[in-house]
Amino acid sequence: MNYLRRRLSDSTFISNLPNGYMTDLQRPEPTQPPPPTTTTTTTTTAARSPSGPPPPATAPAPERKTQPAASTGGGFFSSITNVVKQTAASAGLVEQTQVTTPKKFKILLVIDEPQQEWVKLFRGKKVHGDYDVRVEQAEFSEINVTAHANASCNVNMQVFRNGTKVMRSFKPDFVLIRQHAFSMTHNEDFRNLIIGLQYGGVPSINSLSSIYNLCDKPWAFAQLINTHRKLGADKFPLIEQTFYPNYKEMVSMPSFPVVVKIGHAHSGVGKVKVDNHSKFQDIASVVALTQTYTTTEPLVDSKYDIRIQKIGMDYKAYMRTSISGNWKTNTGSAMLEQVAMTDRYKLWVDTCSEMFGGLHICAVKAIHGKDGRDYITEVVGSSMPLVGEHQAEDRQLIADMVLAEMNLLAENEANAPQRPTTMQPSQGSGQKGEVTGEPIKNPSQGCLQYILDCNGVAVGQKPVQAN
Repeated sequence: MNYLRRRLSDSTFISNLPNGYMTDLQRPEPTQPPPPTTTTTTTTTAARSPSGPPPPATAPAPERKTQPAASTGGGFFSSITNVVKQTAASAGLVEQTQVTTPKKFKILLVIDEPQQEWVKLFRGKKVHGDYDVRVEQAEFSEINVTAHANASCNVNMQVFRNGTKVMRSFKPDFVLIRQHAFSMTHNEDFRNLIIGLQYGGVPSINSLSSIYNLCDKPWAFAQLINTHRKLGADKFPLIEQTFYPNYKEMVSMPSFPVVVKIGHAHSGVGKVKVDNHSKFQDIASVVALTQTYTTTEPLVDSKYDIRIQKIGMDYKAYMRTSISGNWKTNTGSAMLEQVAMTDRYKLWVDTCSEMFGGLHICAVKAIHGKDGRDYITEVVGSSMPLVGEHQAEDRQLIADMVLAEMNLLAENEANAPQRPTTMQPSQGSGQKGEVTGEPIKNPSQGCLQYILDCNGVAVGQKPVQAN
């Protein structure tokens, strides 16, 4: 038996089997009829004739015993067949028939802060009319990703819910990312998770490639420079910026005052106002410790900040005015109000939404100076924070867009053509389309005989060919 297991595990040996042997092993074995029950016959008293003597008593019939040879032979062949079936199934050559319940839900992974309850927005929703939406929500710091080359991805999640540690493992069908994947503050670098999701082929909003490209602000600003050159300064007014790959290059003096942005950060972190040459050199010495890149921009005497956001086909524009007088309008007290969406603003956000293959969710940030000019400074993707009085409406727009994308993917999957089943090549040297060789009356017995013949094992009588 062990020898047969080793031989059947060899892929070269299995590939040389005649066509149809492996599929015939999937047929259920015929049930054996129960053995006949032996009964002891008892003699009955025959009817006596008035003239004849009584007949002699008949002896009980001897009990029949079953022949052990037949059962031994059947057990040998059945054990051989079981070995063939088990080895072929373990090698993946025979499809195992398992009764499994089809998955009637799609798993949506939402990466966001826990106070934003996305489960409520997808409760009762259906994908392709058949699948429920199961939402798994966590932050980047609470998940790990394992991806395989066959487009499968496993996510291990460890979260705390109401003081209880919850651990789950699942395969997401879709992912919505509402957090920054990279920030140099607190060593928040989760780009490896973005790579894992992309490796596993998980669809997302925005696309994982665009999220990865937006993990460095100078890289995204380079795309804005291309748009500025294409449309011109009048239609796309981009602020002037200088890039330094490291502190050693910070020797050319910009015109002061300038704003120095160190590395990649958010919410005004890493931004320093520099007024003269000596402070600029001090900042260069600090950059030497960070071992990262730096950008400088001219300080704009701003009147208010502009934020134009796009969620699907919904547009909104906001104006933020500093009350505390801080040159950083996102620091201290500020007043936020919604303003009319102009064609100029719409052109900005529509153009930026085409970056990196398309951004379903994006926002453009700009500064309106006291000189009456606008300066575009940054573009943000799906991790943009929601602001204003319509946050609940914007969140519902995002949920509807995610559901529409999941429906589209499910429809494409349902309409995808079935992959053709790979058939084993037939033995023989006939022409294309011909079937050579003698037909096999009993495929299972033929497979067994073929295995034994290949290994020089003689079982039973073999016909001897005449010379």
